[in-house]
Amino acid sequence: MQDEGGRSSVADGSQVDGGVDGDFMDDYDETTSVDDGTLPPERYLDRELSWLRFNQRVLELAEDPTTPLLERVNFLAIFATNLDEFFMVRVAGLKRRIVTGLAVPTNTGRAPADVLSDINALALELQHRHVRCFHELVKPALDEANIHVESWADLNDDDRTRVDEIFSTKIFPVLMPLAVDPAHPFPYISGLSLNLSVRVRNPKTERVEFARLKVPTVLPRFVQLPDDGSGRVRFLTLEDLISNHLDELFPGMEVLEHHEFRLTRNEDVEIEEDEAENLIQALERELLRRRFGPPIRLEITDDMDEVTLGLLVRELGITENEVYRLPAPLDLGGLFQIAKLDRPHLKYPKHVPVTALQLQPAEPNAKPDVFAAIGAGDILVHHPYESFATSVQAFLEQAAADPNVLAIKQTLYRTSGDSPIVEALIDAAEAGKAVLALVEIKARFDEQNNIEWARKLEKAGVHVVYGLVGLKTHCKLALVVRQEKGGELKYYSHVGTGNYNPKTSRLYEDLGLFTADDQVGKDLTRLFNELSGYAIEKKYKRMLVAPRYLRRGLLKLIDAETKNARAGLPAGIRIKVNSLVDEAIIDALYRASQAGVSVDIVVRGICALVPGQEGLSENIRVRSVLGRYLEHSRIFAFHHGGDPQIFIGSADMMHRNLDRRVEALIRLSDPAHLDQIDQLFDATMSDRTASWHLQPTGEWLRRATRDNGTALADLQNTMMGRIGGRRRPQTAR
Repeated sequence: MQDEGGRSSVADGSQVDGGVDGDFMDDYDETTSVDDGTLPPERYLDRELSWLRFNQRVLELAEDPTTPLLERVNFLAIFATNLDEFFMVRVAGLKRRIVTGLAVPTNTGRAPADVLSDINALALELQHRHVRCFHELVKPALDEANIHVESWADLNDDDRTRVDEIFSTKIFPVLMPLAVDPAHPFPYISGLSLNLSVRVRNPKTERVEFARLKVPTVLPRFVQLPDDGSGRVRFLTLEDLISNHLDELFPGMEVLEHHEFRLTRNEDVEIEEDEAENLIQALERELLRRRFGPPIRLEITDDMDEVTLGLLVRELGITENEVYRLPAPLDLGGLFQIAKLDRPHLKYPKHVPVTALQLQPAEPNAKPDVFAAIGAGDILVHHPYESFATSVQAFLEQAAADPNVLAIKQTLYRTSGDSPIVEALIDAAEAGKAVLALVEIKARFDEQNNIEWARKLEKAGVHVVYGLVGLKTHCKLALVVRQEKGGELKYYSHVGTGNYNPKTSRLYEDLGLFTADDQVGKDLTRLFNELSGYAIEKKYKRMLVAPRYLRRGLLKLIDAETKNARAGLPAGIRIKVNSLVDEAIIDALYRASQAGVSVDIVVRGICALVPGQEGLSENIRVRSVLGRYLEHSRIFAFHHGGDPQIFIGSADMMHRNLDRRVEALIRLSDPAHLDQIDQLFDATMSDRTASWHLQPTGEWLRRATRDNGTALADLQNTMMGRIGGRRRPQTAR
C-alpha cells in the first residue's frame, strides 16, 4: 500500500465507510464494468500466448546454471507436462471452435484460427529450445555430476551383453508389436503414449510392412544400467534400448526404418449437467470417451522418413501443421525419474515448515489445542513456510476426535491418494458426527480420483454432495461446529487459497485463515446450505462469493480507489493471482491507472493486461515469481481511504472463476495480518527481489541480478527466513 493511514477494523466482521457486506451489492452500478469507448480496442494480450510465455519462464529456470542441477531436470519435466496439458485442453478447445464453426473470437478479438497459427509457431520454437536445453546445458552438467543419460552408441560390448539380459528378462515379455496390413487395421494410438514406428521387409517376398510398437508405461522410462565400476549412475532410455532389439521382435524380417512418435489427443471433458440424471455416471462415461478424443498434436523425431510420416498423417487424420519434428528423445516429462535421484547436494536445500506461532503449545511438550488457539484470535498461516500438518490437518483431526464437535462441513477439490484429510472426515462420521463433504468430481484430470473418494466417504456415512448444476465448487472451506461449555454452539472456520492436499501443500505457496468469528461461521453455514440444498443467499458479511457477487464486489473496490485518486486522496491496489484475464476487471484497473492509482500485480501464469502503456496503464506494474515453490495464493488489497480492505481466497481473475465456479474470498481484519500481507507485497515488488517484469509488448524480462552481476534476493528464501525466524513473545513470570 502507498499509505498505511489510520487503519481501523470492526471486531464483529461488519465494515465501516462503504465496506463489503451483503447489502452493498444491491445498489452497485454495474455500468462501471462496461467499456465507455475511452479505452483503446487493442488493450489485451492473448491469453493462450501469455500462457506459453509462462511456460517459457519455467524453461528459463531449467536453463539457469544457478538453479540446482536436479531442479533444472525437474523444471524440464514440468515444462513438458505443462505443454501436454495446454494442448490437451486449450489448443483442443480452439480447434473444436474452428471445426464446429463457432466463430467466437478470442479474448483479443482475433479469430481462433489466427491465434492457433501463432500458438503453433511459438510452441514449436519453445519445444526446440527445450530440447536444446536438455542436450546442450543440462545433460553435460549431469555428466559432470556422474549422472549419465547414455545412447546405445555409448555402450561397450560388456554393457551391451548386460543390457541384452535386461531386455530378454524384463522388457521383451511386456512388448506387443502390432502389424498393419489388410488383416490388421491401423491400431488405436492412445494419447501421450510413446511409440515406435517400424518398417520391415520380408526377404522372401520383398514386401515392406509397417508395425507399431508402444513403449510400455509400466516400465521405467530410463533404464538404469549395471554398475561398471566407474561410480557413475548411468541410464538408457527405454525406447533406445527397445529400438536396438527390434530384430528379436521381428525375427526373420529385415528392419528398414524405426522412428519415435507421440500423439496428443483432446482430453477435455464436457458433460451436459442439466440433462444428466446421474452426474457421476455421466462423468464416468465422458472419462471413457476422453481416451478417444481427436488428435491435436503429433510429435515425431526429426529423422523420420516421409513415407512413415505420410502413413501416420493419413491414418491419424492429422494435418501437417499439427506435426512437430523434434530431436530425440521425445517426451522429456520422463525426466521426473532422474530428478528424483537421491542427491541432496544437487537439489534445493531442505526446508522444514514451522508451526505457526499461535498454534504452538504454550508449554514445551504440551499437547496443542487448535480450537483454543483459534478462539484466542484469527490465525493466518502461510504454506509451505508454515506447516499444513500442524495447522489444517491438525484442525480437522482434532475436530474428528473431539466429542464436543457436532458437525464438520468441508469442500474437497483436489486431494492426495492417501489423504489424512479424507481419513479425518471418515473418522468423524464413524464417531457419529454430522459430516458434509462437497466433492468436486469435475476437477480436471482428477475426476476419477475424486469419484473414488466420494464413494469411500459415502460408505463411511459422510453426506457427500457435488455442488450446484453448471458450476464447479472451487472454494477452499472448512467449518466445524462445536458445543462449548455451557451448551453454546461455536463456529471454527478455515478459508484458504489452496487445496486440502497434504502433498501439494509442501510445494504450493498458499494462505489460509482460521477464525472463530461468529459472522464468518454464519456466512459459511449459509454458503454450505446453498451448495448442498436449495438456498439463495445474499448476505455474506465478511466474504465475497462467486458467481453472483465476487466480480461486482471487486469492481466496486477498484472503483472506490479510482474515485479517491481523482479526488486527490491516497489510493492503491495490490493483487496477487495465478491468472488475470477477465476483461471487466482489467478495464477497471486501466481506469484506476488513468486516474493515478498505483496498481501492483503479481501473476504466476496468464496475464492479458498490458502494463506500462502511456495513457492507459503507466501506473500499473506486473511481476511474476517462479521458484522452488509454485506461487498459488490469491490476494486482493485495497488502500480504501486508510482502512485497508484485504481479501484472500480461491479465485483467479478468469471468466470460469467469476462466472462458472463457486469461489470465496474472505476479508482479513487483524492489523498484524494486514501488515503481513503488506510486507509480502513489498518484498515481491522490490527491485531487490528477483522476478520477471511484464513489458508492454507481452514479453517477460527476467531480472535476476544487479548491474554488478550479484544475485537479487530470492523471494521464497526471504519468506523462509522471515517466517522461520518468528518467535513467540516472552511472557512475564
